[in-house]
Amino acid sequence: MSPGPARGRTPGPDGGAGRRGPVRRWQLVRAGSDAVPPSTRRFMARARQRRMRAALPWAVAAGVFALAGLVAWTVLGTGLFGVREVRVVGAKLVTPVEVRDAAAVPDNQPLAKVDLAATARRVGALAPVERVSVSRDWPGTLVIRVVERTAVAAVPQGELFAVVDRAGVVFRSVPRAPDGLPLVRVGWPGPDDPGTRAGLTVLAALSPQLRAELVSVDVAGLARITLRLRHDRTVVWGDATRGADKSRVATALLGRKADTIDVSAPDVVTFQ
Repeated sequence: MSPGPARGRTPGPDGGAGRRGPVRRWQLVRAGSDAVPPSTRRFMARARQRRMRAALPWAVAAGVFALAGLVAWTVLGTGLFGVREVRVVGAKLVTPVEVRDAAAVPDNQPLAKVDLAATARRVGALAPVERVSVSRDWPGTLVIRVVERTAVAAVPQGELFAVVDRAGVVFRSVPRAPDGLPLVRVGWPGPDDPGTRAGLTVLAALSPQLRAELVSVDVAGLARITLRLRHDRTVVWGDATRGADKSRVATALLGRKADTIDVSAPDVVTFQ
Protein backbone atom coordinates (compact mmCIF):
# COMPACT_ATOMS: atom_id res chain seq x y z
CA MET A 1 0.00 0.00 0.00
CA SER A 2 1.48 3.25 -1.08
CA PRO A 3 1.65 6.00 1.37
CA GLY A 4 -0.63 9.08 0.93
CA PRO A 5 0.56 12.59 0.41
CA ALA A 6 2.78 13.82 3.13
CA ARG A 7 1.00 16.08 5.66
CA GLY A 8 1.81 19.63 5.25
CA ARG A 9 2.96 19.33 1.65
CA THR A 10 1.22 20.47 -1.55
CA PRO A 11 2.00 19.53 -5.10
CA GLY A 12 4.50 21.84 -6.73
CA PRO A 13 4.05 23.40 -10.16
CA ASP A 14 5.78 20.38 -11.80
CA GLY A 15 3.41 17.96 -10.16
CA GLY A 16 5.87 17.19 -7.41
CA ALA A 17 5.28 17.74 -3.79
CA GLY A 18 6.04 21.30 -2.46
CA ARG A 19 6.77 22.61 1.05
CA ARG A 20 3.84 24.19 2.85
CA GLY A 21 4.27 26.46 5.91
CA PRO A 22 1.73 27.11 8.67
CA VAL A 23 -1.18 29.50 7.76
CA ARG A 24 -1.10 32.85 9.72
CA ARG A 25 -4.31 34.85 10.30
CA TRP A 26 -3.74 38.50 11.43
CA GLN A 27 -6.20 40.34 13.68
CA LEU A 28 -6.00 43.93 14.97
CA VAL A 29 -6.50 44.13 18.68
CA ARG A 30 -6.61 47.43 20.68
CA ALA A 31 -4.00 47.31 23.30
CA GLY A 32 -5.04 48.16 26.80
CA SER A 33 -3.62 51.19 28.57
CA ASP A 34 -1.44 48.88 30.57
CA ALA A 35 0.22 47.76 27.35
CA VAL A 36 1.55 51.33 26.66
CA PRO A 37 4.58 52.30 28.66
CA PRO A 38 4.05 55.25 31.06
CA SER A 39 6.78 57.26 29.35
CA THR A 40 4.94 56.94 26.03
CA ARG A 41 1.67 57.99 27.62
CA ARG A 42 3.31 61.07 29.13
CA PHE A 43 4.86 61.97 25.80
CA MET A 44 1.52 61.66 24.01
CA ALA A 45 -0.26 63.76 26.68
CA ARG A 46 2.35 66.51 26.37
CA ALA A 47 1.99 66.42 22.57
CA ARG A 48 -1.78 66.87 22.87
CA GLN A 49 -1.32 69.79 25.27
CA ARG A 50 1.14 71.46 22.89
CA ARG A 51 -1.33 71.10 20.02
CA MET A 52 -4.12 72.56 22.12
CA ARG A 53 -1.94 75.48 23.27
CA ALA A 54 -0.92 76.17 19.68
CA ALA A 55 -4.53 76.12 18.48
CA LEU A 56 -5.93 78.21 21.34
CA PRO A 57 -4.80 81.68 20.09
CA TRP A 58 -6.27 80.99 16.67
CA ALA A 59 -9.54 79.87 18.20
CA VAL A 60 -9.67 82.98 20.41
CA ALA A 61 -8.84 85.25 17.45
CA ALA A 62 -11.53 83.63 15.35
CA GLY A 63 -14.05 84.14 18.15
CA VAL A 64 -13.05 87.77 18.61
CA PHE A 65 -13.34 88.49 14.88
CA ALA A 66 -16.70 86.80 14.74
CA LEU A 67 -17.94 88.81 17.73
CA ALA A 68 -16.57 92.05 16.26
CA GLY A 69 -18.29 91.34 12.98
CA LEU A 70 -21.57 90.71 14.74
CA VAL A 71 -21.26 93.93 16.75
CA ALA A 72 -20.32 95.96 13.66
CA TRP A 73 -23.25 94.57 11.72
CA THR A 74 -25.60 95.30 14.62
CA VAL A 75 -24.35 98.88 15.06
CA LEU A 76 -23.84 99.85 11.42
CA GLY A 77 -26.21 97.69 9.48
CA THR A 78 -29.37 97.64 11.56
CA GLY A 79 -31.68 100.14 13.19
CA LEU A 80 -31.15 98.69 16.64
CA PHE A 81 -28.82 101.60 17.49
CA GLY A 82 -30.51 104.10 15.21
CA VAL A 83 -31.20 107.77 15.97
CA ARG A 84 -34.28 107.92 18.18
CA GLU A 85 -33.82 111.46 19.50
CA VAL A 86 -32.00 114.66 18.52
CA ARG A 87 -31.38 116.61 21.72
CA VAL A 88 -30.67 120.34 21.34
CA VAL A 89 -28.80 122.17 24.11
CA GLY A 90 -28.23 125.95 24.39
CA ALA A 91 -30.66 127.17 21.72
CA LYS A 92 -32.55 130.36 22.62
CA LEU A 93 -32.45 132.62 19.58
CA VAL A 94 -33.16 129.64 17.36
CA THR A 95 -35.71 126.98 18.21
CA PRO A 96 -34.88 123.29 18.66
CA VAL A 97 -37.05 122.60 15.63
CA GLU A 98 -34.89 124.91 13.49
CA VAL A 99 -31.75 123.18 14.74
CA ARG A 100 -33.15 119.71 14.00
CA ASP A 101 -34.26 120.79 10.54
CA ALA A 102 -30.80 122.21 9.82
CA ALA A 103 -29.12 119.05 11.14
CA ALA A 104 -31.20 116.95 8.69
CA VAL A 105 -30.45 113.62 10.38
CA PRO A 106 -33.01 110.96 9.33
CA ASP A 107 -34.85 109.03 12.01
CA ASN A 108 -33.45 105.55 12.70
CA GLN A 109 -30.23 106.25 10.80
CA PRO A 110 -27.52 104.16 12.52
CA LEU A 111 -26.06 106.44 15.15
CA ALA A 112 -22.53 105.31 14.30
CA LYS A 113 -23.00 106.41 10.69
CA VAL A 114 -23.97 110.01 11.47
CA ASP A 115 -21.31 112.40 10.12
CA LEU A 116 -20.80 114.62 13.17
CA ALA A 117 -18.66 117.22 11.38
CA ALA A 118 -21.10 117.60 8.49
CA THR A 119 -24.01 117.88 10.91
CA ALA A 120 -22.18 120.59 12.85
CA ARG A 121 -21.50 122.53 9.63
CA ARG A 122 -25.17 122.45 8.67
CA VAL A 123 -26.28 123.69 12.06
CA GLY A 124 -23.48 126.28 12.12
CA ALA A 125 -24.91 127.82 8.96
CA LEU A 126 -27.77 129.22 11.04
CA ALA A 127 -27.04 132.93 11.48
CA PRO A 128 -27.50 133.12 15.29
CA VAL A 129 -25.17 130.14 15.88
CA GLU A 130 -21.54 131.02 16.62
CA ARG A 131 -20.25 127.54 17.54
CA VAL A 132 -21.76 124.09 17.58
CA SER A 133 -20.66 120.62 18.65
CA VAL A 134 -22.35 117.31 17.90
CA SER A 135 -21.87 114.09 19.86
CA ARG A 136 -23.41 110.65 20.28
CA ASP A 137 -25.19 109.53 23.42
CA TRP A 138 -25.70 105.79 23.10
CA PRO A 139 -27.81 103.92 22.40
CA GLY A 140 -29.92 106.25 20.24
CA THR A 141 -29.50 109.98 20.98
CA LEU A 142 -27.68 112.65 18.97
CA VAL A 143 -26.74 115.67 21.11
CA ILE A 144 -26.31 119.08 19.45
CA ARG A 145 -24.81 121.78 21.69
CA VAL A 146 -25.19 125.31 20.38
CA VAL A 147 -23.37 128.49 21.42
CA GLU A 148 -25.24 131.47 20.07
CA ARG A 149 -23.84 134.85 19.10
CA THR A 150 -23.79 137.68 21.62
CA ALA A 151 -25.24 140.98 20.48
CA VAL A 152 -22.96 144.01 20.96
CA ALA A 153 -24.69 146.65 18.82
CA ALA A 154 -27.66 147.38 16.62
CA VAL A 155 -27.39 149.00 13.20
CA PRO A 156 -30.35 150.99 11.85
CA GLN A 157 -31.44 149.62 8.46
CA GLY A 158 -34.51 151.46 7.23
CA GLU A 159 -37.40 150.45 9.45
CA LEU A 160 -35.48 147.55 10.99
CA PHE A 161 -32.44 147.18 13.19
CA ALA A 162 -29.71 144.67 12.32
CA VAL A 163 -28.23 143.07 15.44
CA VAL A 164 -24.50 142.33 15.14
CA ASP A 165 -21.98 140.44 17.26
CA ARG A 166 -18.42 141.50 18.06
CA ALA A 167 -17.23 140.28 14.64
CA GLY A 168 -19.86 142.33 12.81
CA VAL A 169 -21.98 139.34 11.80
CA VAL A 170 -25.64 140.24 11.38
CA PHE A 171 -27.68 137.47 12.97
CA ARG A 172 -31.04 139.09 13.70
CA SER A 173 -33.30 141.80 12.36
CA VAL A 174 -35.78 143.36 14.76
CA PRO A 175 -38.39 146.11 14.34
CA ARG A 176 -36.98 148.24 17.17
CA ALA A 177 -33.62 148.76 18.80
CA PRO A 178 -33.07 146.20 21.60
CA ASP A 179 -32.84 147.70 25.06
CA GLY A 180 -29.31 148.10 26.34
CA LEU A 181 -27.61 147.87 22.93
CA PRO A 182 -25.73 150.89 21.56
CA LEU A 183 -26.30 151.94 17.99
CA VAL A 184 -23.56 151.82 15.37
CA ARG A 185 -24.49 153.76 12.27
CA VAL A 186 -22.84 152.42 9.11
CA GLY A 187 -24.01 152.08 5.53
CA TRP A 188 -24.10 148.31 5.24
CA PRO A 189 -23.12 146.21 8.28
CA GLY A 190 -21.13 143.03 7.93
CA PRO A 191 -17.93 141.33 9.05
CA ASP A 192 -16.14 142.35 5.83
CA ASP A 193 -17.26 145.99 5.95
CA PRO A 194 -14.40 148.31 7.03
CA GLY A 195 -16.85 150.80 8.54
CA THR A 196 -18.47 148.09 10.66
CA ARG A 197 -15.10 146.88 11.90
CA ALA A 198 -13.99 150.45 12.73
CA GLY A 199 -17.21 151.23 14.61
CA LEU A 200 -16.98 148.03 16.67
CA THR A 201 -13.30 148.73 17.44
CA VAL A 202 -14.23 152.14 18.83
CA LEU A 203 -17.12 150.64 20.77
CA ALA A 204 -14.82 148.08 22.39
CA ALA A 205 -12.38 150.81 23.48
CA LEU A 206 -14.93 152.92 25.38
CA SER A 207 -14.73 153.22 29.14
CA PRO A 208 -17.77 152.29 31.25
CA GLN A 209 -18.47 156.01 31.79
CA LEU A 210 -18.55 156.71 28.07
CA ARG A 211 -20.72 153.66 27.40
CA ALA A 212 -23.17 154.85 30.02
CA GLU A 213 -23.54 158.15 28.14
CA LEU A 214 -23.40 156.69 24.64
CA VAL A 215 -26.31 156.90 22.23
CA SER A 216 -24.58 155.86 19.01
CA VAL A 217 -21.28 155.48 17.19
CA ASP A 218 -21.59 157.20 13.83
CA VAL A 219 -19.18 156.09 11.11
CA ALA A 220 -19.33 158.63 8.27
CA GLY A 221 -15.91 157.43 7.06
CA LEU A 222 -12.92 155.54 8.37
CA ALA A 223 -11.42 158.82 9.66
CA ARG A 224 -14.75 160.47 10.50
CA ILE A 225 -16.09 158.60 13.49
CA THR A 226 -18.10 160.46 16.14
CA LEU A 227 -19.80 159.48 19.37
CA ARG A 228 -23.30 160.75 20.06
CA LEU A 229 -23.85 161.10 23.79
CA ARG A 230 -26.88 161.91 25.83
CA HIS A 231 -27.98 165.53 26.15
CA ASP A 232 -26.91 166.19 22.53
CA ARG A 233 -23.21 166.04 23.28
CA THR A 234 -20.68 164.88 20.67
CA VAL A 235 -17.20 163.39 20.86
CA VAL A 236 -15.17 163.71 17.66
CA TRP A 237 -13.17 160.49 17.54
CA GLY A 238 -11.47 160.60 14.17
CA ASP A 239 -10.22 157.16 13.10
CA ALA A 240 -10.24 153.95 15.10
CA THR A 241 -6.59 154.12 16.18
CA ARG A 242 -5.34 154.97 19.70
CA GLY A 243 -8.66 153.98 21.19
CA ALA A 244 -7.40 153.60 24.75
CA ASP A 245 -5.85 157.09 24.76
CA LYS A 246 -8.93 158.70 23.23
CA SER A 247 -11.22 156.95 25.67
CA ARG A 248 -9.15 158.04 28.66
CA VAL A 249 -9.08 161.69 27.56
CA ALA A 250 -12.77 161.82 26.61
CA THR A 251 -13.74 160.24 29.93
CA ALA A 252 -11.71 162.83 31.84
CA LEU A 253 -13.51 165.65 30.00
CA LEU A 254 -17.06 164.38 30.51
CA GLY A 255 -17.44 166.75 33.49
CA ARG A 256 -16.66 169.80 31.35
CA LYS A 257 -19.55 171.91 30.12
CA ALA A 258 -18.94 171.36 26.43
CA ASP A 259 -21.19 170.23 23.64
CA THR A 260 -18.34 168.94 21.48
CA ILE A 261 -15.12 167.27 22.59
CA ASP A 262 -12.52 166.57 19.93
CA VAL A 263 -10.13 163.73 20.82
CA SER A 264 -9.16 162.82 17.25
CA ALA A 265 -5.63 163.89 18.23
CA PRO A 266 -5.59 162.86 21.91
CA ASP A 267 -2.39 164.77 22.60
CA VAL A 268 -4.05 168.05 21.54
CA VAL A 269 -7.66 168.06 22.73
CA THR A 270 -10.21 170.75 21.91
CA PHE A 271 -13.73 171.22 23.17
CA GLN A 272 -16.45 173.80 22.84
